Amino acid sequence: MKNKKVIFQDWGLTDYQVAWQRQEKLFGDTVKLKTEIRNRTLVLPEGDPGYDDTATPNYLVFCEHPHVYTLGKSGKPEHLLLDEQGLKDKNASYYPINRGGDITYHGPGQLVSYPILDLDNFFTDIHLYLRTLEEAVILTLAHYGLQAGRYPGYTGVWFDADNNLARKICAMGVRCSRWVTMHGLAFNVNPDLDYFKNIVPCGIDDKAVTSMQAELGRPVDINEVKEILKHHISVLFGMEIM
Repeated sequence: MKNKKVIFQDWGLTDYQVAWQRQEKLFGDTVKLKTEIRNRTLVLPEGDPGYDDTATPNYLVFCEHPHVYTLGKSGKPEHLLLDEQGLKDKNASYYPINRGGDITYHGPGQLVSYPILDLDNFFTDIHLYLRTLEEAVILTLAHYGLQAGRYPGYTGVWFDADNNLARKICAMGVRCSRWVTMHGLAFNVNPDLDYFKNIVPCGIDDKAVTSMQAELGRPVDINEVKEILKHHISVLFGMEIM
């Protein structure tokens, strides 16, 4: 049974480790339920009185984090250019985590989205999943008159990807187990871009990082961006937001 209903939660400014633990709980509970459903229905045909058509839940989480650097499973620790004292001086934390990708930065003014979805409720194609999240960001930027796109060979959303002015506005890194997702995207709305100078962003040392504020020359209402992004994600995935 496919469940298109998605529970939306806005966690506001939340410590990264706290948010990670919340994610892990939602993710783990969903994977556990999915396994239990599968075991209960493994030998029963659909329509049998004992068949379990319980639907797995879906969540879409938005939040911001205090200054933090996170390193994905395929990342290199040396891509963090700060030592322990440097992190203290920047009032920043650092966590190696279990998503894909290399190192990235999260901080106030950056919209982070954690979709915790059972892709069996939508489509079981991780590449399509990533491209769909990218498209939601591209459409959100278009609402503000900003023309963004993709960079062949890389995930995320970029400006001027076809020339030497290429700069990234949205980084992505996900984990998927039994088609249940966690982690997600980091969309630069109004963050302090100087924090990106302390890392090799996503392991790419020859491309710039940008934000909506930098591109538009003015701060942007992040709550407005949240509503627009949520709308595009829900439409592209065919979600019913709860």
